[in-house]
Amino acid sequence: MVTLLIGKKGTGKTKKLIDRANAAVAASSGNVVVIEKGAKLTYDVTHKARLIDTEQYNIAGYDMLYGFISGICAGNYDVTDILVDSTFKIAPEAMAGLESFTKKLQTLSESTSTNIVMLISADEADIPDSINAVCEKV
Repeated sequence: MVTLLIGKKGTGKTKKLIDRANAAVAASSGNVVVIEKGAKLTYDVTHKARLIDTEQYNIAGYDMLYGFISGICAGNYDVTDILVDSTFKIAPEAMAGLESFTKKLQTLSESTSTNIVMLISADEADIPDSINAVCEKV
């Protein structure tokens, strides 16, 4: 399942993401991966989760992010949860590619039985209705 944490800047989305990551680690019998731009969550997310800084791998854009997430799933059969912080900072095309990206992630999530959570900094009214059919919004 793909879940979107949507809200404008300063509405507590990162705190929710941190709480979800720590809860996923506590409940998971596999691995939890947190993808972020920069290393700002190092002390907030439990050390049992794998933190990955996209800047270390020069990831920019939805295509590169999708390939990276796919590679994580392909390389580690026991990944149960992937959480992505600051999606629009990683993929500066923002709303332009969000719909096709979420559809691809939903297919990947179903085929790998991986829960994917993405943080989206936008007003909920700006999210296309077609995404509502594919993703759960929180």
